[in-house]
Amino acid sequence: MTISRRTFLGTAAAGAAVPHLLAAPETNAKGMPLRALGKTGEKVTILAFGCGSRYLAYMNEDEADRVLNHAIDLGIGYLDTAHSYGNGLSEKRLGRALKTRRNEVFVATKITLRNGDAAMRRFEEGLRFMETDHVDLAHIHGLGEEDDLAAIEAPDGLLKTLYKIREQKLARFIGVTCHQNPAVLAKALERHDFNCTQMALNAALGGMVPPGGGFQLHRMPKGGFQELALPVANRKGMGVIAMKVYGQEMLNHEATPEELVRYALSLPISAAVVGMPQPAMIDDNVRIAKAFAPFDANRMRQMSTELSTRKKAQLDAFFANHVDA
Repeated sequence: MTISRRTFLGTAAAGAAVPHLLAAPETNAKGMPLRALGKTGEKVTILAFGCGSRYLAYMNEDEADRVLNHAIDLGIGYLDTAHSYGNGLSEKRLGRALKTRRNEVFVATKITLRNGDAAMRRFEEGLRFMETDHVDLAHIHGLGEEDDLAAIEAPDGLLKTLYKIREQKLARFIGVTCHQNPAVLAKALERHDFNCTQMALNAALGGMVPPGGGFQLHRMPKGGFQELALPVANRKGMGVIAMKVYGQEMLNHEATPEELVRYALSLPISAAVVGMPQPAMIDDNVRIAKAFAPFDANRMRQMSTELSTRKKAQLDAFFANHVDA
């Protein structure tokens, strides 16, 4: 499935109207561009450091510490973690840096457990691991199908606890992430008071399952995150964070890192989370972000058409069973 010309141009037009894509970019002290995080009043670096499986690829703890500090030194001010990343290992690595650098970074974490009480205990454990008394953003981790949304919305579910976390200022903002089902994410965004959302946005338009679940290779439905969920988030003034920009590296041989990152950042989003399992990738992505200039609508349409034709089905099949850990 490729995005229609009318839908794509509508999305591109919506993005062109967003001030952070029109105005001369503001930067932090290290030259990294900043964008508004929706209507939160916060500004974040457009490049975020993914602290999941790609960060856990650094097996040596000393090297992991050097890499994270190097990223912050270069101007990356957004760190994306979760307890499920290494069963707390990612959070503990962040904790060693946050001891001295908490005021330099925006910290986002994610909560996987759906029972509210258990989720609160796990979240508080994460704060201890990160050696901080609060995070900037706490997400529901990996929204799935309709039954998952129902579990989150239940009286004893995670959503009620997430509101409590925000009310108690243990997190300044709250959100929800989704890799798989843009229709369910759009429904959650319409229903609830989230400040932010994080979704799979890449040039191949990949990362979805059909309504009702069950991936069917030859019966691809219309719609995707860029068409279904992103417009809802934009209309409600949420901060939007892109992920899976490289499609779990499945797009690395289809386009250059610069093209893939520029595509994501040309959408009406606040930031893009990128995994960087090699130190050279940090330098490359920082260079790309600092030199960012948006693609025009024609270039965006060309990339999405070419890459979705070649890779979307493969990406959708992968994300249908993807566990973010």
